[in-house]
Amino acid sequence: MQQGICWYPVTTGRNYYNSLNQFVIELEKRDAPEGEHAFEYGRPVRFFKTDGQGRPRFFSFASVVSYVQEQKMVVTLPSPSALLEIQGEADLGIQLYFDETSYKSMFAALKAVMAAKGTRLAELRDICLGNQPAERRKLFPLRFPWLNSSQEKAVNEVLAAKDVAIVHGPPGTGKTTTLVEAIYETLHRETQVLVCAQSNMAVDWISEKLMDRGVNVLRMGNPTRVTDKMLSFTYERRFEAHPDYPELWGIRKTIRDIQNNLKNRSGSQRETDRNRLSRLRYRETELTMQIDRELFEEARVVACTLVGASHRLLEAHHFTTLFIDEAAQALEAASWIAIQKTDRIILAGDHQQLPPTIKCPEAAQAGLSQTLMQKIATRKLATVSLLTVQYRMHEAIMGFPSAWFYDNQLKAAPEVKERGILALDTPLVWVDTGGCEWAEETSAEGSSRLNRKEAEELILQLQAYIERIGRERILEEHIDFGIISPYKAQVYYLRRLLKRTPFFKPIRSLLTVHTVDGFQGQERDVVLISLVRANETGKIGFLSDLRRMNVAITRARMKLILLGDASTLSRHAFYRKLYQYVEEKGKVIRLAD
Repeated sequence: MQQGICWYPVTTGRNYYNSLNQFVIELEKRDAPEGEHAFEYGRPVRFFKTDGQGRPRFFSFASVVSYVQEQKMVVTLPSPSALLEIQGEADLGIQLYFDETSYKSMFAALKAVMAAKGTRLAELRDICLGNQPAERRKLFPLRFPWLNSSQEKAVNEVLAAKDVAIVHGPPGTGKTTTLVEAIYETLHRETQVLVCAQSNMAVDWISEKLMDRGVNVLRMGNPTRVTDKMLSFTYERRFEAHPDYPELWGIRKTIRDIQNNLKNRSGSQRETDRNRLSRLRYRETELTMQIDRELFEEARVVACTLVGASHRLLEAHHFTTLFIDEAAQALEAASWIAIQKTDRIILAGDHQQLPPTIKCPEAAQAGLSQTLMQKIATRKLATVSLLTVQYRMHEAIMGFPSAWFYDNQLKAAPEVKERGILALDTPLVWVDTGGCEWAEETSAEGSSRLNRKEAEELILQLQAYIERIGRERILEEHIDFGIISPYKAQVYYLRRLLKRTPFFKPIRSLLTVHTVDGFQGQERDVVLISLVRANETGKIGFLSDLRRMNVAITRARMKLILLGDASTLSRHAFYRKLYQYVEEKGKVIRLAD
């Protein structure tokens, strides 16, 4: 439980069929405080009960997490009969379960890539990882008046690429807009493309944007954002909506009925039923293949996760172009699953933001954390198109990340350059807790850090700024706030502080508290960051992953407030420069003075 891979004990709640026609059951963790955990959508789990000595005894069936938030979870069950096994158990628990299907798919892809000779896959391997140059087509550049010059250039580079191209999109630069335009224009030249991402959420996001442009998308796999709009373009819903599906459903029902009654038949009746079964199964296969063929022929975009590209329904399909969104978070092994099915690769993302999630430090150090996009961008700069105009942040907030991560190439669009909430406000503040003797501590679970005094100060700073703006104005204009910490234990503590402070109740819906990873792809008008670390040795641990700090800083539109012990943090060059930048461009508040 301390590792966050187990909930025990849990109470079962209501059970029902969800909108994906999956049989699910609600669970709630009881008799245990809120803490860190690794449960998330799509993760396989196993139920267990304890024996007389408190040892776990696992049930035979596996389940999958459908939804999780704080102390509550919804999981899918393989069948209603599984419910009978767990319902009423007093000592019931649930634990993450290792599912090797994804790993097998990735290992198989790597073996195929390494063994490839004289094929397009072998050429793409040598272009991406070797010395073979990436080639371009000679095309007359197109104009896109609704895009800025760097976005327009990126779309033209995608269209001209014969082998590989990268759209490098720093925070707020309209990477998704550019990628959607590139896909839309590619579809003027190609019948169908494959669009992938590492996560279901990223696949959903790009799919929805393509749907908004009128593109026919066929979504393979289960969407995270379960809305009618999202469900309408999933393979399952399209399959069920096909005109021939009622006939297929009737045939399958008849097959089940005949099979159930076959043992009660004798002699010639049994032979007649078997002959009928044979004809029905032939027709079932024929109809299934016909519906599949028509669904894929109608689709202009097939969308799935990278691992999902190994789906049996995609085995016989090959695509001219593959687009990988959020490629900087995609495991290289997973990328090769999809690349096997294509002639041309377009990657979009930002390798200066969050890396792939890798649980094993040894694997990360051995190179698993380095993505294919990173390798190509480093070796073949000519394939990279950097988007340079950002539409999110005040210029003062943008300045430091632009200098540290993007060679000062970012420019703030005129409409956001000086945008603020209050007149004569300072967009950038560092609340220096150095000298206050607010020491960090290890969380009860032993795997995270928190700084209670710093968290309490953050709540005070947040309340003071809200009072300056006025709660009525915040509600009228929907001014939103993000509270970020790299440490889960600090996040949980901050959430508890907010919940028990009545002042925030009227505007609680406009306050989000999460880790850096939880804020990836999001933005808020005001962002407060609790850096936590405060010690005499200058150890900053997790904070040394500077890409995470790039994400944290660049979530803010108009106001950024950092809280941290400068004497601890400034021993690292990044935080020393950041502190100096805030002194120059913003305001430093030294609490110990």
